[in-house]
Amino acid sequence: MSIGFSSYSGQIIAKPQILKAATFKHHINSFNQNDEEIYKQHFTNKESWRFLKENIPFFECPDKELEKTYYFRWWTYRKHIKKTPEGFIVTEFLPDVPWAGKYNSINAPAGHQIYEGRWLQDQTYLEEYINFWFKEGSTIREYSTWIADAIYQFCLVKGDFSLAIKLLPKLKENFIRWENKNKHTSGLFWSNDDRDGMEVSVSGNGLRPTLNSYMYGDALAISKLAALAGDLGLEIEFREKAKELRHLILRKLWDPKVDFFKVIPLESKDDNINFWSFDDLHKHNVREQIGFIPWYFNIPGSEYSIAWQLLVSTDGFYAPYGPTTTERTHPEFQISYDGHECQWNGPSWPYATSQTLTGLANLLNNEPNPYISNKHYFDLLKIYSNSHRRKNNTGEILPWIDENLNPFTGDWISRTRLKSWHNNTWSLSKGGIERGKDYNHSTFCDLIISGLIGIRPQDDLTLIINPLLPENSWDYFCLDNILVHNSIITVLYDKNGDRYKRGTGLKVFVDGKEVASSPIIERLTVKL
Repeated sequence: MSIGFSSYSGQIIAKPQILKAATFKHHINSFNQNDEEIYKQHFTNKESWRFLKENIPFFECPDKELEKTYYFRWWTYRKHIKKTPEGFIVTEFLPDVPWAGKYNSINAPAGHQIYEGRWLQDQTYLEEYINFWFKEGSTIREYSTWIADAIYQFCLVKGDFSLAIKLLPKLKENFIRWENKNKHTSGLFWSNDDRDGMEVSVSGNGLRPTLNSYMYGDALAISKLAALAGDLGLEIEFREKAKELRHLILRKLWDPKVDFFKVIPLESKDDNINFWSFDDLHKHNVREQIGFIPWYFNIPGSEYSIAWQLLVSTDGFYAPYGPTTTERTHPEFQISYDGHECQWNGPSWPYATSQTLTGLANLLNNEPNPYISNKHYFDLLKIYSNSHRRKNNTGEILPWIDENLNPFTGDWISRTRLKSWHNNTWSLSKGGIERGKDYNHSTFCDLIISGLIGIRPQDDLTLIINPLLPENSWDYFCLDNILVHNSIITVLYDKNGDRYKRGTGLKVFVDGKEVASSPIIERLTVKL
């Protein structure tokens, strides 16, 4: 590997092979200049460029708004790296909020945070954060999340599973505790929509695609880790758990009349189901964006891909500022500025958009389908990017990420509500001033890296590069400084060969050496 310089933690960091880091410093300077740095954690704005220069993959493309959002999201992610007496953690909110756990930790977005942070070169931060969740006093089951799956994906990028294998007994214990608390007699998992972090949903509590998909992902990850650890009994046990859960999700949560995964509403885990049907659910019979979550974990086969046509239909979830959380034609769909500030009955949530686009990338990588294409992924990603904006008091458009947004206007709903919540100002009981500013509850950079550019490490230690960029969309792009298995990966496309002077077409470099190429944008496989 090409050696560069030492990071904050002392780890040796490699330099990008093609792109020059300084080319992108203007983005960071602009973010710093326009930022009101209300809450400071370990890496302040003053230190932001050094941290980012040392740690992130660099990305260049002709769409400068997309490029800006990419660097903005790394810039905001850096803000959430927090040093605690028990090591580094990654926070969801910058201000302390009353419902958080130790050190202002919240486990709900941990899966997203690990998927995003796995691409940082200095892996100290994520390793300590992962370990934190299994220490005494953490609240790993306060909300549903996909912690074992995320840890497995982190190790897959790193090429070293020792951390996950060390945590294997605790991952198993976490799974069993979920079973003891939330498993229904049907074999599916019951969850409260609020504990999924999805308050005021139309479907409500019940057997939801959320926790059931997360538990499938975790069971499969535990099985794979057990195999790596040489524990055949544990491998088989959790492989069977995953197999049975997949069977139940496909059989019980899929509504064949409308071709979509839905919630079976139940107020309590102990409620019985006498007749499995969606017909008598009345207002709770609803298609919600969570119906795409099974694809996040590659649960459905090709025969279920018809569901995705709703994502790009205005009769379904399509909206100009991001997918709605409830199908737009349902009578309970609403965009409300009354009641709870965080509603999941219509507004667009970056948390959900991240899950959906990750699932869509999986679908497009796995098999062709007649319902949705690379172009749809690209267009939805650009919509998501463009939603990362807010107009300030002087009319200037600034990069911004917050909680939920109005899918038709781009207004950040909770911010609009909270800034006058109590006596026409912010309420401390709700988290105080600018609670949702720089909110770390979703992914974006991972959608560029593993989705659009298609860097996808495999279980067999190969690396698939499968860009989802539609044909003739860009004349060039480059993603550089991607640390995979302790090697620096560079992927570039140069239509005419004059941008990067490395020839024409799609090219993959490992530590500066070209290892694969194609005259067109297509799937390539590299052995690491």
